[in-house]
Amino acid sequence: MNQLKAGVALNYALILLNSLVALLYTPYMLRMMGQSEFGLYSLVASVIGYLTILDLGFGNAIVRYTAKFRAEGKQKEQYEMFGMFLVLYTVIGLIAFVAGLGLYFNVDNMFGDTMTTVELDHARVMMIILVFNLAFTFPMSIFGSIMSAYERFVFPKVINIARVVLNTTIMILLLHLGYRAIGMVVLQTIFNVLTLVINYIYCKRKLKIQIHYGKFQWGFLKEVAVYSFWIFLNAIMDKIYWSTGQFVLGAVAGTVAISIFAVGIQLQSMYLQFSNAISSVFLPRVTGMVALKNDSKELSDMFIRTGRIQNIIMVLILMGFVAFGRPFVTLWAGSEYADAYIITLLFFISLYIPLIQNLGITILQARNQMKFRSIAYIIIALFALLFQYIFAKMWGAVGCAIAVSGALLIGQGLVMNIYYKVMQNLAIGQFWKQILMMDITPTVVTIVFVFILKDREITTWASFLSWVFVYAIVYVPLFYLFSMNKDEKRLMLGPVRKLLRR
Repeated sequence: MNQLKAGVALNYALILLNSLVALLYTPYMLRMMGQSEFGLYSLVASVIGYLTILDLGFGNAIVRYTAKFRAEGKQKEQYEMFGMFLVLYTVIGLIAFVAGLGLYFNVDNMFGDTMTTVELDHARVMMIILVFNLAFTFPMSIFGSIMSAYERFVFPKVINIARVVLNTTIMILLLHLGYRAIGMVVLQTIFNVLTLVINYIYCKRKLKIQIHYGKFQWGFLKEVAVYSFWIFLNAIMDKIYWSTGQFVLGAVAGTVAISIFAVGIQLQSMYLQFSNAISSVFLPRVTGMVALKNDSKELSDMFIRTGRIQNIIMVLILMGFVAFGRPFVTLWAGSEYADAYIITLLFFISLYIPLIQNLGITILQARNQMKFRSIAYIIIALFALLFQYIFAKMWGAVGCAIAVSGALLIGQGLVMNIYYKVMQNLAIGQFWKQILMMDITPTVVTIVFVFILKDREITTWASFLSWVFVYAIVYVPLFYLFSMNKDEKRLMLGPVRKLLRR
């Protein structure tokens, strides 16, 4: 098995492992840490996470230009580029450290109105540890990018899998011994530093990478900056959408509200992983179609076919969560996190449209037409930030989720669909006609189950799983018969038939 195939297989294994850890380890962590402590940890991590945008999209640029120089046989230029980025990232790391110190000395000013003295002290300790972690990560991160550019996928994936297993195992032990948020931050920092050092050793010994410090190439840096700019904008957008809520809640509501919001964020990230795992299969084909200047009808057909396949999984998760999300959150996280059901549901609904349409992003990338999307999303994300503050004061964590989900529906639902139709000439009307027809059966089934379950208390995992099983044996055959076309049925039954032939 070559590096690419093995890397893909290990990537799926890592996604599965992270999902299992999230499902099995998170409830234990929440109960051992408590709401306030978990909320505090989530807040500090999100605040420091803002400093990661200082990467400026250069990580992608290292991969791109390293691959380019290797293909052109320009080894000297490649090593000089590594030297340039190492210097640049060291400076960025120092800037991040100074900015982090600024945050450290202003913890009282930012969160003093909503936190106790003990919480503020713990926040400062975690913040200084994470600031060091980030400052060290910036210069050392180039070696991970180099491995990607050299198509060495297996080694870093194996390291990441080992890291997840060891970090989770040791953290369970530390929680049992009474260490909570600070212990988690220390452990994460230790494993991160070890991983980065291992990456450096691998690049030096296995790839024989050299770092050359020559004349600083300002012209080349300008070229890289232009390439990285739109990636940088998207990074800002993601931070506004998924990290601002914790910061806002820390300022106006306190750690308990943060913890409830953070549970919704965690479930949202799992929803995203399922989508990405599906869409990645189709990306190379679409890129090739665009490169060959295939007409919009062919791209529209692929857009619709891929959207329908995405929808098979995404609507199942969405509708399943509508029916069973409330008892799931209560059983999984605890009754004190009950509001996380509403928050997660808002995230799932607002993400549903872009996730079944994420092939559109690939089309824009292949056509080099990401400018409109990036600018539109940044504008809408800034409005989301404003309304998060207003709504958080009114409705706490749920208010933040309303602001985020509303912005996503307007930006990724309405604005981008108009853009796809008018400027990209994609058959958006036909897309939604097929998706809506496809969703009739799951919607009806879910409404029936919501009605059946409304007066029933699901208080144990046994009863929860029993009802989910009943839902599945009703949902799956009906969806297969009435929602899926011949190609989708063949796609679903193909692996089963191959297995039976063996």
